[in-house]
Amino acid sequence: MANKKRWQDFSAGQRAAIIAGGAAELVLTSIALTDLAKRPGKQVRGPKPLWVLGCIVQPFGPIAYLAFGRRST
Repeated sequence: MANKKRWQDFSAGQRAAIIAGGAAELVLTSIALTDLAKRPGKQVRGPKPLWVLGCIVQPFGPIAYLAFGRRST
């Protein structure tokens, strides 16, 4: 069985990539949830509660909502 890696085991580049990926997920999720909260239900494809749950699936949920879940005005 492989040993579990600790934060210290990653190189500086790997640490930076992990932090950048986490930040990108946080920003995408925040944008998607904010847009979903402000957008009227008629401008959303499908039920809004389902999209909220979908945004939990990282990183595909927020990207799917921003790409396919919104109707143009």
